[in-house]
Amino acid sequence: MKILACNGNRPLAEAISVCLDLPLTKASVRRFSDMEVFVEVHENVRGEDVFVIQPTSYPANDHLMELLVTLDALKRASARRITAVIPYYGYARQDRKTSSRSPISAKLVANLITAAGADRVLTLDLHAPQIQGFFDIPVDNLYASPVLVKDIGESLAKRDLVIVSPDVGGVLRARDIARRLDADLVIVDKRRERAGVSEVVNIIGDVDGRCCILLDDIVDTAGTLCNAAVALVEAGASRVYAYVTHGVLSGNAVPRVAGSPIEMLVITDSIVATDAVRAAPNIRQLTIAPLMAEAMQRISEERSVSSLFD
Repeated sequence: MKILACNGNRPLAEAISVCLDLPLTKASVRRFSDMEVFVEVHENVRGEDVFVIQPTSYPANDHLMELLVTLDALKRASARRITAVIPYYGYARQDRKTSSRSPISAKLVANLITAAGADRVLTLDLHAPQIQGFFDIPVDNLYASPVLVKDIGESLAKRDLVIVSPDVGGVLRARDIARRLDADLVIVDKRRERAGVSEVVNIIGDVDGRCCILLDDIVDTAGTLCNAAVALVEAGASRVYAYVTHGVLSGNAVPRVAGSPIEMLVITDSIVATDAVRAAPNIRQLTIAPLMAEAMQRISEERSVSSLFD
């Protein structure tokens, strides 16, 4: 078993390496002067079970190209099996045609990863679970819920909690967390007029005087979360927290969260934190390194991964 890290999230790769007590494979992932990606593996990987750790977060195209070139390098180096470990799967929000003549980019990216030489994919909290079906190779979609539930239990256990889904699409995820915490479920009904802009329409459930925890898989511009937090406070919520797996936090998202009623936004380290995120007083990260490391170990030893979430 070997672990190879690209440049997408080096700190997470190093943390996984520590968890597995296995050094990272020596490799160079660099650019030519015209910004072409060049990868060179400096260790023998012939016949090895290799895991390539690379989220396709910002800059998504550069990180995706790094992953593809690395997979091709390992395939040509005769690695026995290559697993693409993608903690954050970029382009996942483009999982269907939303208008005439629009692409299904999540499927295109799946085709590229497969063609580049991946034998299987390990990822975390896909935006849409059906993306697993876009691949013709095995996909293990892990869930961050055990990590989130543990932190909620340690930080907010004595409060009157209610789990809130910021939209109808996230109800299944929020219901699972609510079941694990034995808490009530509330749904924010919203109308999205155009991409990146949302309007809260109605709150389904009782939040008066209660501590609300917003649950989502991706926070990008943070408009949805912040609008939902304002609506919850107006409906009588005593406090509002947010737990999100992937902290994309693009544009003015960090100052927007800082100026919102959200007391603390908790994200995982599936995406490397920017300086603004690290400096934000009401944003903190949880590590998914032990979860990813355990899944990688089980895949290498041909043991069950799904039992991690039983």
